[in-house]
Amino acid sequence: MKDNFSTESDKYARYRPAYPSEFYSFLKTIVSGTENAWDCATGNGQVAEKIASIFKNVYATDISQQQISNAVRLPNIHYSIQPAERTDFENNFFDLIIVAQAVHWFDFEKFYFEVKRTGRSNSLIAVTGYALLKTDPKVEDVIDKFYNNIVGIYWDNERRYVEEEYKTIPFPFEEITVPPFQSTYEWTLEHLFGYLGTWSAVKHYIKQKGRNPVALIEEELTEAWGNIDKRTVHFPLITRIGKVNVTR
Repeated sequence: MKDNFSTESDKYARYRPAYPSEFYSFLKTIVSGTENAWDCATGNGQVAEKIASIFKNVYATDISQQQISNAVRLPNIHYSIQPAERTDFENNFFDLIIVAQAVHWFDFEKFYFEVKRTGRSNSLIAVTGYALLKTDPKVEDVIDKFYNNIVGIYWDNERRYVEEEYKTIPFPFEEITVPPFQSTYEWTLEHLFGYLGTWSAVKHYIKQKGRNPVALIEEELTEAWGNIDKRTVHFPLITRIGKVNVTR
């Protein structure tokens, strides 16, 4: 798995969107057990924190020590540095395995083997993430240009799975229909600039060119934003959930 998010992990925790409470409420209604959950590629622990109120134990893994160092701490969240594709968890252990905005980085075959090994009978696998934000059309136009024309060639190939809303990833599980969800915020322009700075393509651009490409759209984005303190931004969720049919 590529590690694009260890640098400036505190900014990742501060500026990245989270997931709506309705999504977690939905998960609670469809899981068959609430003993153990695995939050794979936990990052700053935002998902682990939410599902910790549902499950007795949450095991949160990541390959980035820096991310975990900035993660939320709760008594029933157990953090460890482990790749998605090979863990030291017991067989037949988890009621839910969840991956937020990360499954596209995995070796699918190896990860799904681990899901089937560690998942209990009737357990669930949930992969989720979010599409590009929706807000004022003039602001969206600037962001789209930035995404495609300025940092477009710096996106990893795996980014295409997010653009395709995870519809094209391998998913060898019996799927459950998921209603639409979205995260909604009131963001300042400063927060939007902070969020753009967490993009992996931006980090690749900086590494190769030695300067931050966000500066190239600062004036145009500020003008599009207008003389307003905060704007409503929406992040549509992309989600697939399936039943783990464990063969013993």
